[in-house]
Amino acid sequence: MKLLTVNVGRPRTVDYTDAPGGATGIDKQPADGPVRVADPGPKGTGGSGLAGDAVCDLRHHGGSDQAVYAFAREELDVWERELGRPLANGAFGENLTTSGLDVSGARIGERWRIGPDLVLEVTSSRIPCRTFAGHVDEKRWVKRFTQAAAPGAYLRVIEPGEIRSGDPVEIVHRPDHDVTVELDFLASTTRRELLPKLLAARDALHPETLRAALNHVEKAAADD
Repeated sequence: MKLLTVNVGRPRTVDYTDAPGGATGIDKQPADGPVRVADPGPKGTGGSGLAGDAVCDLRHHGGSDQAVYAFAREELDVWERELGRPLANGAFGENLTTSGLDVSGARIGERWRIGPDLVLEVTSSRIPCRTFAGHVDEKRWVKRFTQAAAPGAYLRVIEPGEIRSGDPVEIVHRPDHDVTVELDFLASTTRRELLPKLLAARDALHPETLRAALNHVEKAAADD
């Protein structure tokens, strides 16, 4: 398992985002050298965990629990065949393009060591949005990406560090529950009845997902 590229994006004004100011940092490009990764701070004020990487819509992106976004090269290859065009590393706005790692099959709370120092923890799945659809520029993109249910993973920073393309990736902790990124995605999108199952991951969940799962359980109990 290894990190193929570390990808960062600069702000760019586009006509397909509703972010304040009309800018997005989704167009990620592989960095030439090492990149420092650290906790960016709470959502709403903190942006990306990667130095030099822009997050332009702090309402929905960035912050401690969405500090880093990872996507598997293997899944990009699947989409290359589906779309009939090449997709470079970073094409889906991911900070980390990995090889040999089942990103969407990772468990919430799973921890990865990348390079000598950085430790990340899986928190949640990526939910497709208008900006993502505009960036990819494919018809019915949100629906197609949702149906594939291989969303890639957001991660929080447990131990900061410097990483670079080619660094090894090691899974240093895997929880004993079965709450995967894929399950998190399904429960958060097309199969809301699965939300209670996410509670097995409890405090490792993204706080917004945890609230949604708890609210679902409370509502179901009130309806009984």
